[in-house]
Amino acid sequence: MAVSGAQKRPYTESLVCTRFVLLDECPGNAESWFLARCFEELLNVSVRGVVSFADPVPRRTASRALVLAGHAGTIYQATNAVYAGRATARTVKLLPDGTVFHARAAQKIRRLEQGYEYAAAQLCAFGAPRPRPGSDPAIWLREALAAVGARNIRHRGTHRFCGQFSCVAAGLRRYQSDECVDEKRASKRPCRSRKFAGT
Repeated sequence: MAVSGAQKRPYTESLVCTRFVLLDECPGNAESWFLARCFEELLNVSVRGVVSFADPVPRRTASRALVLAGHAGTIYQATNAVYAGRATARTVKLLPDGTVFHARAAQKIRRLEQGYEYAAAQLCAFGAPRPRPGSDPAIWLREALAAVGARNIRHRGTHRFCGQFSCVAAGLRRYQSDECVDEKRASKRPCRSRKFAGT
């Protein structure tokens, strides 16, 4: 779980969870257990809420093999987070292996900003020609994306969830036993504390 600003006196009382990843080898209930530990630590430093995102769009390779299933944010729903709609819709560019070539990486190449070499190397790894000295980086990028067969998909936006820790903690406590809990039933239980508006 990647967070920023969690210090003794945070600049804000809310944070954004930019990544939440556990290995497949982790036992059942690990997501809620780990979230609880993170939230406890953040509460200790006066952080009061978190905004999380869930990407529902599956990722497939050029041969249509599924490499990443979409997510509806079940773990956030089950811990009393408030659904806040979708983030901004956008067009996503996929590489042949199903990974996203981010717009920020493309911008680095066009402007030759710091880190553009790594971004260009991503495309070269799929067979794009190496940039020639003195060539226009924007033209090279366009040709490189075409050469590797990058695909555009329309993304309607990730699901966005807002959680006030006093509310989320109440939901997480239901997950602290070793027994499996019906997440659908848990997500329908009302939270008695006020909603967190963290966007």
